[in-house]
Amino acid sequence: MKLFAVLLVTCLGLVFARPEEKYTIKYDNIDLQEILQSDRLTENYVNCLLDKKPCTPDGTELKRVLPDALKTNCAKCSEKQKVGARTVIHHLYKNKSNWWKELEAKYDPENTYYKEHEAELKAL
Repeated sequence: MKLFAVLLVTCLGLVFARPEEKYTIKYDNIDLQEILQSDRLTENYVNCLLDKKPCTPDGTELKRVLPDALKTNCAKCSEKQKVGARTVIHHLYKNKSNWWKELEAKYDPENTYYKEHEAELKAL
């Protein structure tokens, strides 16, 4: 579950790392529902993360930050980012399982993060 929480935070929230060990809150007011309701917008981020298509500058930053966010369990995320992450997780898991599985295969090939958060994921 945290894999996709981080995906939200970094991808849809366009989160960038700051030297003070927190991700910026610059993009916390993005309308996540608008993005999630558009398969085209969501797919652009997914394809960037999967190296299927070129990334925008924010997508490039996402790919840079995502491994750290996964490793630290989103420790640098704001509370609002964590809530937004749950929104994206729910959407991908329930409605876009094909993208979910592809991202999971790339960013959690050993199922490390999945195993840590399996109960939370199954509760969705």
